Amino acid sequence: MGDSSDSVSIAIDMVPFGGKEFLVKTSRGSLSVFVCGDQEKPALITYPDVALNYMSCFQGLFFCPDAASLLLHNFCVYHIDAPGHELGANVISPDVPLLSVDDLADQVAEVLDFFGLTRVLCLGVTAGAYILTLFAMKYNERVLGLILVSPVCKAPTWTEWLYNKVLMNLLYFYGMCGVLKECLLQRYFSKELRYGMHGAESEVIQACLRLLDERQSPNVMRFLQAINRRHDLTDDLKKLQCKTLIFVGESSPFHAESVHMSDKIGRKNCTLVEVKACGSLVTEEHPLAMLVPIEFFLMGFGFQRQLHFASSSSNGSNPSSPSSHSCIAPELLSPEGLGIKLKPIKTRADIEI
Repeated sequence: MGDSSDSVSIAIDMVPFGGKEFLVKTSRGSLSVFVCGDQEKPALITYPDVALNYMSCFQGLFFCPDAASLLLHNFCVYHIDAPGHELGANVISPDVPLLSVDDLADQVAEVLDFFGLTRVLCLGVTAGAYILTLFAMKYNERVLGLILVSPVCKAPTWTEWLYNKVLMNLLYFYGMCGVLKECLLQRYFSKELRYGMHGAESEVIQACLRLLDERQSPNVMRFLQAINRRHDLTDDLKKLQCKTLIFVGESSPFHAESVHMSDKIGRKNCTLVEVKACGSLVTEEHPLAMLVPIEFFLMGFGFQRQLHFASSSSNGSNPSSPSSHSCIAPELLSPEGLGIKLKPIKTRADIEI
């Protein structure tokens, strides 16, 4: 596949995720897709939030041993980065037309075509969740299920629109400056984590800041412009034909919109998980809180955790794993409960080990 004239494949051994990067040429420009796992397995597509890539958005979740036994055991993961957000990206030429959210969703479909994928499971965060939701609406027959983290579905309010305009001006005149990075951290993380109240967890902030420094400001600005021009999906949410699992942090700026989205999809097809003491980027701030709900969500599709890993967790080799410290009542997470709005769940911040 790497020899195709439509892409270039690059083996990246130094990246902890393992796998291979494909630069896939689409009708709307090239996209970086980092592929992890056996391509004979079912596909899981990811899409990150503004200014993030697959490393800064999903490493917290996928580095958990329990995630490997659940996600990497069952799926081949295709990490799609927004245009120009991949590691080592060059600045996108100003002559290249700006892409709309519909263009970005259509690019996802072209990525599936390139890899020969028919139906996929999708995992997206905020802006990425919007793109994958729009993709699911336009190509409903190609989406098996949606896992959305702090998603948005409405058009921007005037407040958000103006705020994003300020961010774009900062990107244009000052690049990835300190003020801009602080604004992005407020978008991603809870105040408790930003101000280091959890001690060692401040490493998450430091890692995010290092990865933000690698972003090309003009490329981030283009993605933010597309998201700032998004249209309202509310009226079409009931048309989604796939099961949906929504996570949202209690302190997320997008909490109200995520709850609104869950209500509009309806309890029959959507489950909402509210995570305490957490911002928008649940995948990085409290990834362990996601594993048990995702496991029961996937059980509805016939996917199971790899027993070897599950048994090692239960034996105490991983004391932070959900299998040994879950605070969620099992009856709330049965496959039959997929239409029930889950109670707010405790996360590792409330667990004494």
